[in-house]
Amino acid sequence: MSKLVLASASPRRRELLARLGLSFTIQPSRIDENVYRHLPPAARVEALALAKARAVAAGISEALVLGADTLVVCEGQILGKPHSPAVAARMLAFLNGRTHTVYTGVAVVQAPRGPERVTHASTAVTFRNLTPDQIDAYVATGEPLDKAGAYGIQGRGALLVAGIQGDYFNVVGLPLVQVEELLATFGVDVWGRV
Repeated sequence: MSKLVLASASPRRRELLARLGLSFTIQPSRIDENVYRHLPPAARVEALALAKARAVAAGISEALVLGADTLVVCEGQILGKPHSPAVAARMLAFLNGRTHTVYTGVAVVQAPRGPERVTHASTAVTFRNLTPDQIDAYVATGEPLDKAGAYGIQGRGALLVAGIQGDYFNVVGLPLVQVEELLATFGVDVWGRV
């Protein structure tokens, strides 16, 4: 199997990829994400995932590079990572009692300039009706500050969620079925047969 490189600094993506039993290294990408702001959510996460994978692939050889990007969208508004507790509280109040969509784009590029594949997943997430005190208590944990949409479903943020329709791992940040399918197109069998 070719060497696998994860083009992300996300600890959640690292943990999820490790669950597949694959050996990989981490090399975060540095790209200007603002270039893709004009695109609709599904196209945007795919473009960002591909740009991240390409940026890392350009500097290495003989490896498969996996890039990913996640967006949270509610009523047409894209909710990124909050830069302060006050912004996190506003985001969570906006999501309160509503259903939003989490999009994650996933791309695999054969380094340095080989074939590339990209796809995305989307999952509908419905929040409970939360009290202001519950929102404030969650924000006080610090958990929302490095997560798109200001919550982490894999942590205490699970208490905010009434239900989901779609892939749970997509909401965490890496849709594992799509990862497996993309890697398979490059001859990688995550079931252990190469």
